[in-house]
Amino acid sequence: MISKIWIDADSCPSLIRDYIVNYGIRTNTEVFFVANHNISAKKDSFKMIICEKEKDAADNYIFSMAEQSDLVITRDIILAEKLVNKNIQVINDRGTLFTKNNIHNRIEDRNLDLQLAQLGFGGGTNVYGEKQFKKFRNCFENIISKQQ
Repeated sequence: MISKIWIDADSCPSLIRDYIVNYGIRTNTEVFFVANHNISAKKDSFKMIICEKEKDAADNYIFSMAEQSDLVITRDIILAEKLVNKNIQVINDRGTLFTKNNIHNRIEDRNLDLQLAQLGFGGGTNVYGEKQFKKFRNCFENIISKQQ
């Protein structure tokens, strides 16, 4: 069973924030939003942790507080790598479960994307809709079902 859910909330879509808050209410699981400013959800059944506005403050907070029985939701691949190495389950908002088997490939993909962006390639739209949310929900529910 997942003890706590940590959300790197700065870039987390509201669909996911609301879904996770509802899950927390249903299962009595603590949900923490961590960001450098206040983040809202449709229901107030979560704890908001506001970090200083310095680079990686929210990431560092999540890393220091998350435990092996927790789940972290983040888009930050570097944070994901640190957490995976700490044996903490991590998924992103697109429904990718980060593991020790795939994290290095994901970091290589990220680095290639950054290089292409610096050269003026890529950088298309970053749309988040029902299709992306469905992948996230399926991944999340798969993790939950394995915990029971």
